[in-house]
Amino acid sequence: MAARFIISRDERGGFSFTLVAANGQTLAVGEGYPSKAACVNGIETVRRAAPDATLDDRTAPDATAEPVGEASGG
Repeated sequence: MAARFIISRDERGGFSFTLVAANGQTLAVGEGYPSKAACVNGIETVRRAAPDATLDDRTAPDATAEPVGEASGG
């Protein structure tokens, strides 16, 4: 089974998503969205952006340093 996005209602009646790995581990949680369409748009944005995302380690002693790695283009 592949990873999946789960859309759910939040406590204020809005929508949010969770990205869940095949093993059931939560990988990411989206912010609250006012509509389901906006939530789906957020999911699509993650899908488009993630393959090219770099790692920006803000825990490093020099937080102004360049990103420490890049995701491979698979």
